[in-house]
Amino acid sequence: MNRSQRQARRITNVVVRFPFLWPLLRVRMTKLFDDVAPQWDAMMSAERLVAFEAALEHVPGEPRAILDLGTGTGDAAAALAERWPAAEVVGVDVSREMLAEARRKAPQLRFEVGDASRLEFTDASFDLVAMNNVIPFVGELARVVRPGGHALFAFSRGDETPIYVPPDVLKSQLATRGFSDFADFAAANGTSLVARKRREA
Repeated sequence: MNRSQRQARRITNVVVRFPFLWPLLRVRMTKLFDDVAPQWDAMMSAERLVAFEAALEHVPGEPRAILDLGTGTGDAAAALAERWPAAEVVGVDVSREMLAEARRKAPQLRFEVGDASRLEFTDASFDLVAMNNVIPFVGELARVVRPGGHALFAFSRGDETPIYVPPDVLKSQLATRGFSDFADFAAANGTSLVARKRREA
């Protein structure tokens, strides 16, 4: 890993354990992505969505409202819109510069600046929230996923991904917030996880 990647890993490790520290680290992480946004696509492997798309194969039904959280330059949002053309897909990212690239590449899609720890969506807004190489804020995620809906987490280089959360940590955090039916996947060098939010009794 280079210096920026190591910094992203350190921030990820801290925030996953201590989410309340995110406001202190958000500016640093945002700057990391703002700085690399113009070169991002050239830097990324052609396989960066392989694990993400492998997990999409196992999302049941036809989600109508989909959030691509940490959308970056929008490739995952575009993949979601292609798979489910009738769905309303919104991509959210904390980096304005990354979103500028996303809007340039996919002007037909909806992209918004937002913080994954405090999303500006009402409760139970989405059938599917998808994340590719993103720090998960599981409490906020549980708030915006509808009962019976799904959350998807993908890490394009498995545990070598700078922003990475081990599956056992994810499952533990998700289980305490009403998620179950976990399914793990591996594709190319990446890993992914799909979880379903339990329906209310």
